[in-house]
Amino acid sequence: MIRTLIVDDERLARAELKRLLSAFTHIEVIGEAADAEQARDLIEALKPDLVFLDIQMPECTGLELAAELNPDLQFVFCTAFNSYALDAFSLNALDYLVKPVNPERLAKTIERAQQKAQPAPHVIQPTQNYLPDSHGILLKFGDSSRIVRLSEIARFESIGNHTAVYCPYGKSFVLSSLSKIEQRLDPQYFFKASRADIIRLDAIERIEAGVATGSLLAVLHNGQHVEVSRRQALALKQAFAGF
Repeated sequence: MIRTLIVDDERLARAELKRLLSAFTHIEVIGEAADAEQARDLIEALKPDLVFLDIQMPECTGLELAAELNPDLQFVFCTAFNSYALDAFSLNALDYLVKPVNPERLAKTIERAQQKAQPAPHVIQPTQNYLPDSHGILLKFGDSSRIVRLSEIARFESIGNHTAVYCPYGKSFVLSSLSKIEQRLDPQYFFKASRADIIRLDAIERIEAGVATGSLLAVLHNGQHVEVSRRQALALKQAFAGF
């Protein structure tokens, strides 16, 4: 089964695509989102294999959302406009469908998704490509630059299209999304506290109750206070569970 998520701000458009997808026995629609914020939450919680994305949505477009997605996640743009096709395929979209969706054209898209979901025969799948904890990153601090090891970094914070990096030498910035950085970090050492923050587990000094109900506050050795979302609060507690 290909676990599928539909993202479109128009309820009728979601219903129509869901109806068309019901004809495919190996497609399971596991959720629907009306905007990018809902989509991010569902992608994180449900871990779909395939996402159908509208392009023109309020606050955050489908193109902007697709740029944040894990490169292993297949996605298809489904829009009323054909003028975004070049941008769509530059983001490695599986396909680009124009509304109203033609069932035969959709069938070809689903066939491509199924082929990509099946590993090639006799090929050993690579293990997760995490960076070693001793890996050095060249960071700039004022007028000077230095190599900082991952083991020295206490926190990654998403700020616009940059990510702030906190370490004993101060604060630096890298031009990369937090989601891309997360893919290279070993969860043995780093924990995603929310959509905006990744913190190093051994940089946490104590855990307190957060501002929002059910959330937590991670207090780091450097004095920073990092909000842990309700969704991640239980996982953080489990990371420090006893015997």
